[in-house]
Amino acid sequence: MTIINFAEHNSIINQYMSELRDKSYQRNRLLFRNNVERIGEMMAFELSKVLDYKPKTITTPLGTIDIPLPKDDLLIATVLRAGLPFHDGFLHVFDKAACGFVSAYRMYTNREHTEVGIHTEYMAAPSCKGKTLVIVDPMLATGGSMAASYEALVKSGKPRKVHIACVIATPDGLETLRQTLPEEATVWCAAIDPGMNANKYIVPGFGDCGDLCYGEKL
Repeated sequence: MTIINFAEHNSIINQYMSELRDKSYQRNRLLFRNNVERIGEMMAFELSKVLDYKPKTITTPLGTIDIPLPKDDLLIATVLRAGLPFHDGFLHVFDKAACGFVSAYRMYTNREHTEVGIHTEYMAAPSCKGKTLVIVDPMLATGGSMAASYEALVKSGKPRKVHIACVIATPDGLETLRQTLPEEATVWCAAIDPGMNANKYIVPGFGDCGDLCYGEKL
């Protein structure tokens, strides 16, 4: 498994990340969502560089020109609900991609909220057989919801390539994916944080992405 961590490089993504982590910035949901979306756009552009391309002849008013275009059949899937603005960022770049949606969410399995199980309730997606599958979810904490989403999606067929995109990952989450994904899969992340607290939230992280984007849930 290949891991690409944008925090190791100087880019504008670092500015967006600093704002997402800032408690005062988080008071404005619109600004928060916009930055998650913008990171998705930047990440999708970088991911586009590793796709396969073939030339296509384009006719202009004055002649023709061969331009290399992506030949990957893309399926971009997201984990509801926190993944929606991140997913939109990817769609701004890959506007011809098919889309999939998985409802996979954490459920605490003990009274102290220190043990987490993953519940997959809903999925709407085309077959990923032969496609380049990109699963986008901002938070890769334990990795459980991402692994569950991947396993649900590939029941329809084996993808040609697998990419995972997240805003923040943890070493534990990456290890879960290492045990779940094919060896040639690639994980893209804007940052890798040291770990999680007792309630399985990423530290220092930036809190609950879904709540910050859309408001607290019951």
